[in-house]
Amino acid sequence: MKAVVCREYGPPESLKVEELPDPEPKEGQVIIDVAACGVNFPDTLIIQGKYQFQPPFPFSPGGEVSGTVCKVGDGVTDLKIGDQIVTGTGWGGMAEKIAVNAATAIRVPKGLDLVQAAGSMMTYGTSHHALKDRAKLQPGETVLVMGAAGGVGIAAVDLAKAAGAKVIAAASTDEKLAVCKEYGADELINYETEDMKERIKEITGGKGVDVVYDPVGDRFAEPAVRSMAWNGRYLVVGFAAGDIPKIPLNLALLKGCSLMGVFWGRFNGEEPAASAENLAELQAMFEDGTLKPLVSKTYPFADAPQAIRDLMERRAKGKICLVTG
Repeated sequence: MKAVVCREYGPPESLKVEELPDPEPKEGQVIIDVAACGVNFPDTLIIQGKYQFQPPFPFSPGGEVSGTVCKVGDGVTDLKIGDQIVTGTGWGGMAEKIAVNAATAIRVPKGLDLVQAAGSMMTYGTSHHALKDRAKLQPGETVLVMGAAGGVGIAAVDLAKAAGAKVIAAASTDEKLAVCKEYGADELINYETEDMKERIKEITGGKGVDVVYDPVGDRFAEPAVRSMAWNGRYLVVGFAAGDIPKIPLNLALLKGCSLMGVFWGRFNGEEPAASAENLAELQAMFEDGTLKPLVSKTYPFADAPQAIRDLMERRAKGKICLVTG
């Protein structure tokens, strides 16, 4: 099989497509012929040695895949050859075949193709966990989504609207904001050309926002915290803009707000029953058309370095995926 291989830490351009032996399933695993692999922010970190987890060299990046089961390991009873599934992998997904745990795989929801499925699990899983479990978002509350045109951002806009919230989408270009508007955002802020804090004050009548969903960090974080309503919840999702911000903790005191970490990967391991419930809820919302994953661009495996570079430089809208065909 062909795979995108990382043999040493470095930029995306150091990745190479190589021929590797096909994997074999262990007990409880299935092998899938990969149709598509979602490209996510952790992929940009893991190849540079900056992620929380580091696999041994050589490894392939790629944390979520969709495909068709081609081999079934011992002890697997609920999947068979020919089933189309989507699953998280942590890494290893940028390959033509991969061994995955059958217990964590779900069948591709009706209404989604394999590419959409590969572009939905991590982003919607993260955003659903953030808004439901961490923020406990209620209908009628106001949510500020930072980096709203990115993968997790669009998912957060989609989910917040489905939950009955008012959504303020913040992004760096008017083109990106137009995508957010299509996904139901009620208000738009270009935080490169507008004063975000003043715009939020104007939009909310001085009350502030109940929930901030922030996968961006850097210099945008503190103005967002200063724009929180009383009893607000600030969701720390990631730091796509670069630096990890240093928030003055007196703001949490003055606002009576909570700063909450969102780590979907660890949540899956620590609370498997709650994670399975969330995935079932997402699957139902995909199938009834409530949620509509956006995959704006696909790349062949040979262009994996360009795909990761585009994500690093925040050029992507929604999700981007690698495809094998």
